[in-house]
Amino acid sequence: MTPSTPSRPRPFGRALCAMITPFTSDGALDPDAAAAHAAALVAGGCDGLVLSGTTGESPTTSDAEKATLLRVVREAVGPDVPLVAGVGTSDTRHTVELSRQAERAGADGLLVVTPYYSRPPQAAVEAHFRRVADAAGLPVMLYDIPGRTGTRIETGTMLRLAEHPRIVAVKDCSQDLLGATRVIAAGGLAYYSGCEELNLPLYAVGGAGYVSTVANVVPGRMRAVLDAFDAGDTAGAARLNGRLAPLTALMMASGLPGTVTAKTLLAAGPVREPLQPAGREASDGLREAYEELLAAA
Repeated sequence: MTPSTPSRPRPFGRALCAMITPFTSDGALDPDAAAAHAAALVAGGCDGLVLSGTTGESPTTSDAEKATLLRVVREAVGPDVPLVAGVGTSDTRHTVELSRQAERAGADGLLVVTPYYSRPPQAAVEAHFRRVADAAGLPVMLYDIPGRTGTRIETGTMLRLAEHPRIVAVKDCSQDLLGATRVIAAGGLAYYSGCEELNLPLYAVGGAGYVSTVANVVPGRMRAVLDAFDAGDTAGAARLNGRLAPLTALMMASGLPGTVTAKTLLAAGPVREPLQPAGREASDGLREAYEELLAAA
């Protein structure tokens, strides 16, 4: 059965990877490794890439490194692969500066997280996103991850922001399937799952796809779940999703950040402090789960 094309907004494709940022052994940005990894992800089934998100260690990369990363990845994957640049900070002015820098460096969209730590009220959250969306000419993906920022983008705020012509998508890590369903039903925003365990449930209720850390390691296996669903094989999609669960649990829910677990499996250089590399026991467990997944039919 040929995959169908559901009528749902997908401004950046379906299968997006929250790409790691490779570093050399001495901790410097590794442009060659970044270019090679980006090309491999696209060849492996990713429609688009999200650069300089949390998985890309944006809190510890400089503005200049972010621009360099974007330029080398653009050159590696060509003009047709959507590149979304993470520009979110706790400072509206800095976020605006990064947004304009990303536009100059070749981004197709902006990932903007809720301002963290200061816990602004909803009116201030809305004003922040509008300010950023007005500052650059690129479409914006809101990033709702209250577990890290301390602040939700509430449903009413999301619906009002959807009226802005450049706010087109959401990366959802709210763990609120009902709230997400309400916004999806209202239309206007493409919903991307940012939590691997909700990729299939969100897709089933009209989501656009996912932005995945695990896709750094198994991009084709991640995409296959959506392919099966679009082909009408919901049982097959559930089966493939279940096979991913052990690796997903170790990569994303074992107490180690996804950046650490992905770099462990990819041998993509060190992480920057305050992150620390995975220990021997965690590394062995990750590799065992990864090899079992690859061995599965």
